[in-house]
Amino acid sequence: MTNQIERHAKLLKASARAAKNITTILDSYELFQRTVDIICDEFGFYYAGVFLVDETSQYAVLKAGRGEAGKAMLREGHKLAIGGNSMIGASIANKKGRIALDVGEEAVFFENPHLPKTRSEMALPLVVGDEAIGALTVQSTEEAAFHEEDIDALQTMADQLAIAIQNSKLHKQEERRSRLLKAANRVGREVASILDLDRLLPQTVNIICEAYGLYYAGVFLVDEKGEYAVLRAGYGKAGKAMLAEGHKLRVGTDSMIGACVAMGEARIALDVGEERVHFKNPHLPHTRSEMALPLIYGGKTLGAVTIQSSEERAFSDDDITTLLTMAEHLAVAINNANLIDELKDAHNEILRNKVFEALTSASTEAIHWIGNKTLPISLTVSRLREEIASGQLETESLKEDLDMISESAAQIIQVKEQLIGAVREMKPRPVLFSDVLQTAAMQRGVSQQMLKVEIAPEAAYVIADSTQLTRAIGNILQNAVEAGAKSIAVRVRPTEERGILEIDIEDDGSGMDDETERKIWSPFFTTRGVSHHGLGLPAAMHVVSQSQGHIALVSESGKGTTVAMFMPQGRITNEEVQPGGVKNILLVDDNDDWSNLFKEMLKGTKVKLTQTTDLKKFPAADLILVDENIASITLTEVLAALSKAGLTSKTTILTSAINPERVTQYLREGLKDVTVKPYSGSELNELLK
Repeated sequence: MTNQIERHAKLLKASARAAKNITTILDSYELFQRTVDIICDEFGFYYAGVFLVDETSQYAVLKAGRGEAGKAMLREGHKLAIGGNSMIGASIANKKGRIALDVGEEAVFFENPHLPKTRSEMALPLVVGDEAIGALTVQSTEEAAFHEEDIDALQTMADQLAIAIQNSKLHKQEERRSRLLKAANRVGREVASILDLDRLLPQTVNIICEAYGLYYAGVFLVDEKGEYAVLRAGYGKAGKAMLAEGHKLRVGTDSMIGACVAMGEARIALDVGEERVHFKNPHLPHTRSEMALPLIYGGKTLGAVTIQSSEERAFSDDDITTLLTMAEHLAVAINNANLIDELKDAHNEILRNKVFEALTSASTEAIHWIGNKTLPISLTVSRLREEIASGQLETESLKEDLDMISESAAQIIQVKEQLIGAVREMKPRPVLFSDVLQTAAMQRGVSQQMLKVEIAPEAAYVIADSTQLTRAIGNILQNAVEAGAKSIAVRVRPTEERGILEIDIEDDGSGMDDETERKIWSPFFTTRGVSHHGLGLPAAMHVVSQSQGHIALVSESGKGTTVAMFMPQGRITNEEVQPGGVKNILLVDDNDDWSNLFKEMLKGTKVKLTQTTDLKKFPAADLILVDENIASITLTEVLAALSKAGLTSKTTILTSAINPERVTQYLREGLKDVTVKPYSGSELNELLK
């Protein structure tokens, strides 16, 4: 009797210690595992396990088990039917502790191959209020190891465990609720500032999945006809794959999203296998729960958000509340973005109308101008024919007439070259902007000291026709000089729009008033007298538009002008250079950006490159390359020195801007070739063939 009393006292003390340890743990995984360890260590039992009732209230699912046996059963997803043929099932069903003194004789004992040495078992229900939320199993290798008094002692610990589990659950729910509210607020805060749908929607699905810890999220928008909900953003690889396929779902009852849009109501599938309207998606094989939330603004359904989890019954009432709030924020942001798009479309339409109006006006002016220049030519030719026929042609009169014809023809050619240039490359290519800028500045007499250049490393190349871009940049620089600029700042950087560069050319010249600024893009409009044709900016606009870009101008009288060009970004691939039979190259050029690029492209080849601006002695070379625009010496000096050395037949002039008259002149002087500068390995290979 004394031993039994001592044993009971020991159990009560151990139970109190265990309960004290248990009640301080809020993490459910740690709570369950510590519980089974404490029970076995404190009481010296063979095995202990914690079961919780599942959401269907049909099974008790093992959540923690002692040792290797526990790990094995957890891997197998071990569960027991409530009220079924097991100690745990019966304990939960009856909300009473059970003892099997010899499990071989116990009718409701569950024979477990992972616990072959069990001879006694006790099952203690975990009760909160009137609800049994699970049970504890405690097992011993000894027969008759438990007494009725043990149930009282251990039930106290089980009751404390039930309270701890409830506290852990409430704590977890509170943490989740707090996290959900923060995520909903983050969505509301961040999406409110984004007015571009192509940025807004992908960012939204990323926030949802990362903040809520979800498997997948996607945003659908209703098409113009209202027939389909079209996927506009999807999370991860699955989202990218579905976007690439043009994934869409018909509005109606054949899918969660379709039904959500059709009815304007949220839909929830806690187990998609049982949901009639769930769309089975091969890209999302692990979805077990799905929620579809309508995006409604002003009574109109704009689309829907699909939110998916890999767990069954993953969404609680708190989830639904916060996600609905998030969907409301998103609907407002989408509506705002749509309004901005509509305003942009309206603005573009107005702008198109103004452009057509301006083009019509400019074309009319051009026709009048050309007509005024060609009329004297035709009248003079007619009069000359009459004088020749009548034999009254006078030499002095003929000379005056020919001068007038020559002047008019030259002006017409000058206008044509101002507008469309003297020559055009076949297609735009990635060109080194710093090289084009340097050439344009030298051709227009703009000193390098006058320029302040900032080019972001990732903005080094622009897609353009280098000849035409040199002309356009030259026109803008020349305008700045003629406006009295003392300094010209050139900045090149990527824009927020992917693949587009912004090229700003800002001067501190005289600027222009509002009236002048409105007319500045019209051909033949000038404020600088009859010697100027007023074609510099219209020609620059033409060049930029040919490269699928656009140009804008901001000016203030007395404070200067900024011209902004938005052009496609160029990228150079690392192509291997094949020098062919060329072993030695002499490059006559300064150490500028292009010459450094040229040296970089030749790295790894066996070509020996010598660079110089010293004209006293030229080393032996298979090929001589000369930059047409060298800052430190004149091209005339270079060509004279090469001619004196008998090297013109090996010499090719490289330029970023081809001019037919200069090409003809160079070739007449016996040079081998004149060509545009290579900016990539493939272009250099063409040069070296």
